[in-house]
Amino acid sequence: MGRKAPVLALAAVAVLGATAVPAAHAATPAAAPAAKAKKLAKTMVKDDKQFACFSKIVEHESHWDHTAQNASSGAYGLVQALPGNKMASEGADWRTNPETQLKWGLDYMKERYGSPCGAWDHWQKNRWY
Repeated sequence: MGRKAPVLALAAVAVLGATAVPAAHAATPAAAPAAKAKKLAKTMVKDDKQFACFSKIVEHESHWDHTAQNASSGAYGLVQALPGNKMASEGADWRTNPETQLKWGLDYMKERYGSPCGAWDHWQKNRWY
């Protein structure tokens, strides 16, 4: 019976005059942008230990959502920059481009804490970095 549902859905689409989109071209799952951002970060942070630290921070701060915004503080993006427009120093597309956010976050962690693992150590002690 599970195989009939797609046929019925296509029949309904045909009757209504809409165009069906093949599964291969359908909208990407919600997790796809997060996976893409994580893969991009891995290319930017070559050292496995440093990547693990960076990944833990981003996971805790934004769950790899480049549009994440903290309602109370206004922190924004993958690395929860506060204020978010700080990331404009890396690019005007800071609101929408995960790469810009990742570059800014890595630079911030290196400048302030010496490395992503330095930032993670601080995060573990204070629950912020």
